[in-house]
Amino acid sequence: MPHFILECTDNIREQAELPELFRKAHDFLIGTGLYPVAGIRSRVHWLDTWRMADGEADYAFVHMSLKIGYGRSAEEREYTAQGLFELIKAHFQPLFDTRYLALTFELSELPQQLSYKHNNVHQRFRPA
Repeated sequence: MPHFILECTDNIREQAELPELFRKAHDFLIGTGLYPVAGIRSRVHWLDTWRMADGEADYAFVHMSLKIGYGRSAEEREYTAQGLFELIKAHFQPLFDTRYLALTFELSELPQQLSYKHNNVHQRFRPA
C-alpha cells in the first residue's frame, strides 16, 4: 500500500494525462518516506455511463481515493492527503479552466487486522 484509485468519466480520457498524474503521485508518495515503494500502485476505472448534476452539460468528474495501510499518525495522513490533493488540483487545472469538472479525493486507512498482503516486489527495494 498505498493504492491510488481513480473513477473517471470517459469524456476526458484523451485530456486527463493519467500516466503523468500517476508519475507525479508516485514521486510524491515516495518522497514522503512514509510508504514502501513496492506497495505503491495506481489505476483508473473509466466510466462510460454516468449522469452528473442536471445532465444538461458535458460535465466530467474524477473521484480519487488513496487507500493506505495502518500505522501512520493523523499528521502524516493529513500531510499525505493535503499534498496529494494539491498535486491533483494542479494536474487537472488546464481541464478545470476549460470545462465543467468535479474533483473529489479521500484518503482511507485500512484496519490492520483486515488488510492482507503477499508481495515479492519489496525484495527489489531491500538493500543488498
